[in-house]
Amino acid sequence: MVESLQPGIHLSTPRLGYRHHGLYAGDGRVLHYAGLHRFGRRGVVEEVSLAQFTRGRGYAVLDQAAARFEGRQAVERARSRLGEDRYRLLSNNCEHFVTWCLSGSAHSAQVEAWQRRAERACSALRRVLAWARRPLPQRATSAVFQS
Repeated sequence: MVESLQPGIHLSTPRLGYRHHGLYAGDGRVLHYAGLHRFGRRGVVEEVSLAQFTRGRGYAVLDQAAARFEGRQAVERARSRLGEDRYRLLSNNCEHFVTWCLSGSAHSAQVEAWQRRAERACSALRRVLAWARRPLPQRATSAVFQS
């Protein structure tokens, strides 16, 4: 299957709780943002083997419908950032990197989905807290005490 991959293809491989993204460079190599390493240190944009990229977990080829840059041009864009170490989970991650290489615009559907889930959870929590803070209904007293 590797033989059928063309340079500039968007690849994704599963990780624990997310999908990791890279750009196929050809000759069994993938350009990707290494992400966070031990002790929270930022990884760099690097070129690794397909086996290193997938860590034995397989990969998927993603749709590139919005690609403005294709093939070798996308790979050249990726290589122009080799060694960069400005990884940010929510604003400059591996998916942002690949979408920038292909479309010129960095975005992450994963981050957008996480943000939507977080917004829904916060909204639900606000509703629960508002419900918990509501005043308790007053009990009507029907008996009149006389002395």
